[in-house]
Amino acid sequence: MAKNMQPVLKRCRTLGISPTVMGYSKESNRNPGGQSRKKSSEYATQLTEKQKVKFVYGILEKQFRMYYDKAARMQGNTGEILLSLIERRLDNVVYRLGFASTRREARQLVNHGHYTVNGKKVNIPSYLVKVGDVIAVCEKSRSSVKFKKLLEEDTFRAAPKWLDKNKDTLEGKVIAVPQKEDIDFEITESLIVELYSK
Repeated sequence: MAKNMQPVLKRCRTLGISPTVMGYSKESNRNPGGQSRKKSSEYATQLTEKQKVKFVYGILEKQFRMYYDKAARMQGNTGEILLSLIERRLDNVVYRLGFASTRREARQLVNHGHYTVNGKKVNIPSYLVKVGDVIAVCEKSRSSVKFKKLLEEDTFRAAPKWLDKNKDTLEGKVIAVPQKEDIDFEITESLIVELYSK
C-alpha cells in the first residue's frame, strides 16, 4: 500500500494551510519561512487546490481521480459532491468524531481494525459511510490506553453538525450528508473541477 511520507509542517507551509487542519497545534508553525512567490499561473493555482485536498485527507492521485469521476457522474455541483464524498471516508469520520488526534492516526487505527460500522468491524480507511451509519470503537479496543484516555479527557473535540457523537459510549452516528460549509479548511473546489475538465 502506498503511503504519504511528506513532512506535514513543511507541506502545510508550501500549500498555505494551517497545521491545525491536520490536527497539529498552532505552536508547530512558529517558523512560516519561505518568500512569497510571484503571481502563480492559472494551472498552478488549480493544481495547488487539488494538492491541498489530497494532502489534508491523505489521498493519492489514483484514488482522488476515482472520487472525481464518481462525483462527475452524479447529479449536482461536481466540486461539492467531490468534497462530500471525500469527507465521508471512514478515516476522516473517525478523526472528525475525535476518536483520533490526526487523520493519519485515524487511518492507521482503522487499518488495525479498532472501529466498527453498524456493529461490523471495518478496516478500510476509504470506506464511505452513509446517513444512518453508526461508527463505534470496538469493545476490545476500549480497554486500551489510547481510548481510555479519550474517555477521561475533558477537552473533547466538537463533532461537525452532520455527525452526532456520544462521548460516553465512544460512538458516533452520521445524521446528514456533509456540505461544503462543514469542511474545516478553505478550499475552492471549482478550481479542481476546472483542472480535471481540461
